[in-house]
Amino acid sequence: MSIQENLQRIERQLISTPSRLIAVTKTKPVEALREAYQAGCQRFGENKVQEMAEKHAQLPHDVEWHLIGHLQTNKVKSIASFVHLIHSVDSLRLLQEIDRQAAKHQRVVDCLIQIHIAREETKFGLSEAEAEELLRSSALPALPNVRVVGLMGMATYTDDQEQIRGEFRGLKAFFEKLKNQIGSPNVVLRELSMGMSNDYPIAVEEGSTLIRVGSAIFGAR
Repeated sequence: MSIQENLQRIERQLISTPSRLIAVTKTKPVEALREAYQAGCQRFGENKVQEMAEKHAQLPHDVEWHLIGHLQTNKVKSIASFVHLIHSVDSLRLLQEIDRQAAKHQRVVDCLIQIHIAREETKFGLSEAEAEELLRSSALPALPNVRVVGLMGMATYTDDQEQIRGEFRGLKAFFEKLKNQIGSPNVVLRELSMGMSNDYPIAVEEGSTLIRVGSAIFGAR
């Protein structure tokens, strides 16, 4: 199937759900991104800052760029002028640097806190307790150029669908708990980023608002 056909198939699955599709374009050539853009896709997700910055310069400016990979503080300046949403925030120090760089461009950058929900140690993210501590930190309201708009999580890579469902369901429950308890001027929890090519149908059923799909659109790397 073509990129366009794959996009249309996935978009049909999202009708009547709150989920929106982010096409994960890491390692894909700019020609493939242009093909997806011409098929109506305007949300692209990249893992690496340098690759995202290079592609941003070559594509139309109405593309929404989502940084979904681990972000180092020294790389923030390269994307602060244009990034739409950073999915992978895992420290107050990183939020402070995003705030500092966003201020230079007179922008407010939206961010998600990454929560570690998988059983794999290799994945990044905060525990629920660490995330709650960060969101309640007195330092957070002092960052006017960042806005925390939700949470992101990556489920365990497994064929056990009930385990995946349980991990997504747990993240959704934590998200709802925080929504009712956190009262900070720059925390507005509305996005739940969960689900990738291998598990996005489950994520959609469990309340994801953003799914990050690459190989199911562009084919395996």
